[in-house]
Amino acid sequence: MLFIVKALGLVTVQDRGWSIGRAIGLPQSGALDVEAFVTANRAVGNESGAAVLELVGGSLTVRAEVPVVIAAGGGAGARIGTQRIAAFTAYPLPAGAVVTLDTAPTGRVGYLAVAGGIDVPVILGSRSTYLPTAFGGYQGRRLQAGDRLSLGPPATAMTTGSPTEPSETGPIRVVPGPQGHLFGDESLAALESTVWQVSAASDRMGTRLIGSAIAPRVPATLPSEATCLGAIQIPDDGQPIVLLADGPTVGGYPKIGAVITADLGRFAQLGPGASVRFSWVSLAQAVPAAARWMNRVGVPSRAPSR
Repeated sequence: MLFIVKALGLVTVQDRGWSIGRAIGLPQSGALDVEAFVTANRAVGNESGAAVLELVGGSLTVRAEVPVVIAAGGGAGARIGTQRIAAFTAYPLPAGAVVTLDTAPTGRVGYLAVAGGIDVPVILGSRSTYLPTAFGGYQGRRLQAGDRLSLGPPATAMTTGSPTEPSETGPIRVVPGPQGHLFGDESLAALESTVWQVSAASDRMGTRLIGSAIAPRVPATLPSEATCLGAIQIPDDGQPIVLLADGPTVGGYPKIGAVITADLGRFAQLGPGASVRFSWVSLAQAVPAAARWMNRVGVPSRAPSR
């Protein structure tokens, strides 16, 4: 059992999300930074899809009410009591021990994995939380001080010393979107040449960017159509919105491009005020990057249906 002492910022229960559901308007949801999420789970011996606590901005403090094993990482530093701990490394805690996560200046999303995983109800194959409809997770809501979370049976194998640095660096890579042809060469070049700033209005649904306005050659608001994770929408003000895990499944804004799967996690880690640049790549270049990413995170492992 874990007791939530403090939850400042957005704290939710997340796993790998829903593999089905977009046809009924349910987004994938789940962890914003899948690679950090999987690495934290592996450190405590969990299946890679076990439910964890995700912190987006702010600070989280939990108390172990029974002996547990934890690992923390992603865009957050962690400490047990007052002692800083290494990222993605398993630590046994006695009952009564307190763990605190604080999102780092260079990161936005942190994870706390516990051996056995967070035990909340499985809905449609996932324990993730989708806040816009109060669906899944812990009572369909963000966590708050005073909440108590049950844990699953602990695992027997643990690893330590997992990599703490992102496996990819450089500009965020994007592929052309379904409405890319509606944008002129200047707009396409501007997406890549502009140093964008992350807006404070960003959330789990999407990251809003501030920079040079981009516009299609003709007014291009479209009938609603399917979107995808990572889609770069261009609304009427010309400031891009990149859809994240909780993003809508349909939309009418033209999509100039999409962030490739391999770069979505490190893009999601960019907090308000951070700068980011994009780089156009072809689908042929994106495929091997996706293969390397899949090799790191493994085949999606869904929460057990116990």
